[in-house]
Amino acid sequence: MALMTGVIFKKNDMVHYFDPAGIRVEVGDKVICHLEGALEIGEVTVPILEVKEQDITSPLKKIVRKATYYDLSVDDLNRSREQEGFKKFDEFSRDHNMAMKLVDVHVMFDKSKMVFFFTAEKRVDFRDMVKQLASHFKIRIELRQIGVRDEAKIIGGLGPCGRDLCCKSFLTDFESISIKMAKDQNLPLNPLKISGICGRLMCCLRYEYGAYQEFLEKAPELGAKVKSAHGVGIVCGYEPLKDSLVLYLKNSNKKSVPLSEVEVTGEKVELDEFGEPFDVDYVKAQEDSEDNIGTGIDADKNSGKDRAQESRGLYGKSEKGNGNNPGKDRRKK
Repeated sequence: MALMTGVIFKKNDMVHYFDPAGIRVEVGDKVICHLEGALEIGEVTVPILEVKEQDITSPLKKIVRKATYYDLSVDDLNRSREQEGFKKFDEFSRDHNMAMKLVDVHVMFDKSKMVFFFTAEKRVDFRDMVKQLASHFKIRIELRQIGVRDEAKIIGGLGPCGRDLCCKSFLTDFESISIKMAKDQNLPLNPLKISGICGRLMCCLRYEYGAYQEFLEKAPELGAKVKSAHGVGIVCGYEPLKDSLVLYLKNSNKKSVPLSEVEVTGEKVELDEFGEPFDVDYVKAQEDSEDNIGTGIDADKNSGKDRAQESRGLYGKSEKGNGNNPGKDRRKK
């Protein structure tokens, strides 16, 4: 059995696993570790665990030591240099007339490198600016141009749901998001409703997409006729999270029916923009049978209307001829 513990080096950063190397550490302790060829100070977030050696995919690096008081003071000094870096970056970017927005500055614990993260609308040539920053801070300088999604992850904020951004709270990397995910989940394709504060499609569109995709693979198409305990109906909608179909039934009502309780007939009809069938003859069949009681009354009403129209037509012709009462015309004759 092997021992390992989880350490993060930035807030909401991915967890890196290290070999405790016999050092007793607890959650919340500050430790010094090797990361990307440099010494970094991190915080233990996962307690020491015992795992099988065959479950370890790559060799674990060892924790160098627990952070001492001197290490913590060095870290505080580095944080103060980062604040100075913000000021100098803005000053030098104005001197070089560069449209660059600084997002974050990070100084390695061992002071081997100082990294500036910035955004820009297009690629910029910042070589002269790197020389100027290196001459001021007396340290190796690295400028990294990042995208808007990385900017949102570093800065943070509130999403449309009112909670902290997913990328800032728990996401460790970005997966590809497409507009097809919004279509398959029957979401409005309004960019204002499906985009995050970074201007890109929201990362949460992927969370339930797998369930929707699995449901759509086994569900009948929209407009398909199916049999259920409520009678024959037409599929006019989906409820993937409930594993159910929305059926348009013979009584012109829509009802949610579990997918496992329907049988596909193989027939299909076209639906209009409201999700209702164009050909509703079979839907109205039951309504027509229920209205047979009032057929006689309707016939009488129609015959009465016909007689009234005929009489109006007769008088209309005589009135059109001379404009007088037809009875008086007959008496004169």
